[in-house]
Amino acid sequence: MKHITLRSKSSLLILSAILVLPGCAQTLVKDDTRNSSAGTSHCSGSEWVDDSTLAVLPIPVVAFFMPHTDLNDIKADDYLKRCGDSAKLVNREVDVGHGACIPAALTRVLTLGIWQWCPASVSWEADVQP
Repeated sequence: MKHITLRSKSSLLILSAILVLPGCAQTLVKDDTRNSSAGTSHCSGSEWVDDSTLAVLPIPVVAFFMPHTDLNDIKADDYLKRCGDSAKLVNREVDVGHGACIPAALTRVLTLGIWQWCPASVSWEADVQP
């Protein structure tokens, strides 16, 4: 039997990070066009939100293998409306960052798979036409 060396462990850790970290951000809205009209103003912001999930079948241990449902629905329109009338918004982008959910996954272990707390960061930006 061959032992795993420190170099192999480091490689496995880097590979795991490469596979896990790209899924840490989700884009809800992103306009591909970049209209640059004179007189537009820029609106942006960010906020921490609760993006926790609950097992569809909340039975301890079994819940690890069940699908989970979101407790709070994060909608792009809820954040973009802070910039004004949606008909006047261009170059819109809303992103949800789930990077803080990785250390918070301990809550899923402690609740035996039933609930997972996930503090997510929502950032939004748009150009507002006059």
